[in-house]
Formats: sequence, structure tokens, C-alpha cells
Amino acid sequence: MKYATILLVLCLTGCATSVPVVAKFPEPPSKGQGACPQLQTLNDGAKLSEVANTVTGNYSTYYECSVKVDTWNEWYEVQRRIFEGIK
Repeated sequence: MKYATILLVLCLTGCATSVPVVAKFPEPPSKGQGACPQLQTLNDGAKLSEVANTVTGNYSTYYECSVKVDTWNEWYEVQRRIFEGIK
């Protein structure tokens, strides 16, 4: 029983630390959520209907990607503030 008590005390003091451990919130990946798709280009001599379709497609692609990136950035900032608010 005496050895068990000594062993228990040694084990518990081995887990204790006098140095504070500070966890840091991870940095966002350098590439973010990935690259947005390339916008469509027009060939020389494109018809007006092709121009309209290409412009419409490019606008929708741009705004869809913009919403995804902005939403991810907002989510990351909220999570970082929550993490830093915990003491």
C-alpha cells in the first residue's frame, strides 16, 4: 500500500506543470477554400447572344464564389473570437 501511494503521488506530480500551456487558434490555410473557377472567355466575332450568355454565366459564377469566400471568412472570424473569448 505504501508503494502504491508513492507511485500514485509520482504519477500525479509528473502530469503537473508550472508552465502555462496556451493554445493558439490555427491560422487559416493559405489557399483558403480553394480557387474560384475561371471565368468564361469569348472568341473573336462572338454573337450578341453568346456575349449575353457568357456575361450572365460569369456574373453568377463570380457572385457564387464571392458568397462562399465571404461566408467562410465570416465563419472563421466568429470561431476565432469564440476561441479567444474562452478563458
